[in-house]
Amino acid sequence: MLRIGLTGGVASGKSTVAALFAGLGVTVIDTDRIAREIVEPGRPALAELVRALGTVILGSRGALDRAALRRRIFADADARRTVERILHPVILAELERKSREAGGPYQLLVVPLLVERNLAGLVDRVLVVDCDPESQIERLIKRDGETRESARAMLAAQAPREARLAAADDVIQNDGEPAALAASVATLDRRYREMAAQA
Repeated sequence: MLRIGLTGGVASGKSTVAALFAGLGVTVIDTDRIAREIVEPGRPALAELVRALGTVILGSRGALDRAALRRRIFADADARRTVERILHPVILAELERKSREAGGPYQLLVVPLLVERNLAGLVDRVLVVDCDPESQIERLIKRDGETRESARAMLAAQAPREARLAAADDVIQNDGEPAALAASVATLDRRYREMAAQA
């Protein structure tokens, strides 16, 4: 099974690109979705996070307050490492399980921290969604209500843009119009289907 690793910086448009591939019939497995599933109330990973970071990461109904956790890990490198130590092995095990069970002409694995965690070995090709950092900052402010300072801190906590681009086999630019983005996805989908058929 040909596996394409989709990555990119925060607010670069990974979810939009993944949805476009899914719309073309591609099997998409998103580690962000897996990360949400494994920290639902009653799941062992959530209990371990609370033991490590305290109940301040929980909302009033006992569910994970994702915004509170995000603020904490972007402000505190030790907390970020703790969360990664707890969640990443569970996420990767679930990713492999889902990939084994899924079919499709090829698979698109959405892994935001693919470069940071040196996970390129999980996939056959790396596809980076790239955009201007100022666009990322504006999207974080508009989408998530972040301040300019917190948005900059989020970008700084990730791999540099240059490192992601250096790891890429393919790049989709997401600074333009939605129609251009859809056309780029369609072109890559045709190429990946050809590659999968020849494998």
